[in-house]
Amino acid sequence: MIWLYLTSGLFLGWSLGANDAANIFGAAVSTKMVRFTTAAIVASIFIILGAVFGGAGTTHTLGVLGDVNAIAGSFTVALAAALTVFLLIRRSLPVSVSQAIVGAILGWNLFTSSPTDINSLINIVLSWIVNPLLACALSFSIYYLLRAYIKKSSMHILRLDQYTRIAFLIVAGFGAYALGANNIAKVVGVFITSSPFQDVKIFGVTISGVEQLFFAGACSMAVGIITYSNKTISTIGTKIYKLTPLSALSSVLAASIVLFLFSSTTLDRLMSSAGLPAFPLVPVSITQAMVGAVLGIGFAKGGRYINYQILGKIGLGWLITPVAAGIISFISLFIVQNVFQAKVYDPLTFEITVPVLTEIEKTGVRAIRLKPLENKVFENQSELRQSLNKIGVDREDDIFKIFHAAKIEYFRIDSNYAKERLNPNQFTSGEIDAVKRMHNETFRHRWQIWDRLRLISEDFSLMPDTPQGEYHNKHLQEKLEIIYTLFKIR
Repeated sequence: MIWLYLTSGLFLGWSLGANDAANIFGAAVSTKMVRFTTAAIVASIFIILGAVFGGAGTTHTLGVLGDVNAIAGSFTVALAAALTVFLLIRRSLPVSVSQAIVGAILGWNLFTSSPTDINSLINIVLSWIVNPLLACALSFSIYYLLRAYIKKSSMHILRLDQYTRIAFLIVAGFGAYALGANNIAKVVGVFITSSPFQDVKIFGVTISGVEQLFFAGACSMAVGIITYSNKTISTIGTKIYKLTPLSALSSVLAASIVLFLFSSTTLDRLMSSAGLPAFPLVPVSITQAMVGAVLGIGFAKGGRYINYQILGKIGLGWLITPVAAGIISFISLFIVQNVFQAKVYDPLTFEITVPVLTEIEKTGVRAIRLKPLENKVFENQSELRQSLNKIGVDREDDIFKIFHAAKIEYFRIDSNYAKERLNPNQFTSGEIDAVKRMHNETFRHRWQIWDRLRLISEDFSLMPDTPQGEYHNKHLQEKLEIIYTLFKIR
């Protein structure tokens, strides 16, 4: 049954490969610079490499947006997103898989009464706006620079044609890598909590369950590229704006750069350590990036021949996609739970105690309002939400913080496990020693582990709000998430 449930994620991966990969090499194929077979092979290889080796950056954001914690729920959410994408690409319209999976997760939150992290949602929605605008500006600039260079170099047309074909393949590889790294979170991100894969060792090298999950999702994307992406190539490559080889190359490179900016953990660390603002690691839409990039080319050529009618249809699709996915997700979850009697979510237990109220106060929520609920235990998400609404707590951001502090989980620290599993490349020796000193200690809440670690070592304390401090604090949270995952009792 676990493998049956995973098929919806693989179907979503197929849909993404069929739809989004066309944005990477569709312009090259449409302009006859690269054959479809060659482009599909290159894209398939690099999309798998990007997913496996660079896919961790964006999965956390979707996990915070909605922690889909049961395999049947993951199946239903992924299936709702996949159906939304499939129905729209059947009309040969490029759609945003990012919007589909976000809408489906929000449908799950609504069905299970789970709160939505408003900050994560705002970052994702803002990326939907910034993404095409940034791609438009980059495409406009790249096209002007390339055109100026070619005019200055007086290159022979045959040599220019040869160089352009080679450049298309390089850019397609880079774009596919960025696509895999940024988009694998959409394909299998909802399965991470309930993944069927276990860590395995091959020739002394540990391959994590998450990496295996990413590989399976990436393979489904590659199958989508090979079997169906040729159906969606023409919309962006020819219908929005008729592209020449040079303009097609510029637009693909611009879109690929945008995906890389929103998915590279290495770039994120470099910019943060240098005190520069980093791009949020969120899944973004290559479709939106490519549409923005093609518009940039159109504006660079005066904007006279842009097909605003097809552009309007694409924009309408972007508005419909998250709403449709959310509705399909909600209805599907109801059917799977009540008709097929499958557990689409694991009920969580919550408690409002004096220590929990103290922790809630630290988050900026007025805990005094929760006094009527003190010393009560709540058996599921819906029960706690209804109780909060009865006492007048209805801001989604406040509810999210209360859920996070009051959620009961069980943890037990094992020093031997800490020594074996905490990577010295991620944790300092002082941080590892602090965890090992908590051997056999047990906890009911995540924040209790952090409080204990801060008492043992200053390495786990937050730093002031400076560029260096923000860099430290951000990666401290990543380390804590690793600790929580390792020592949680399932």
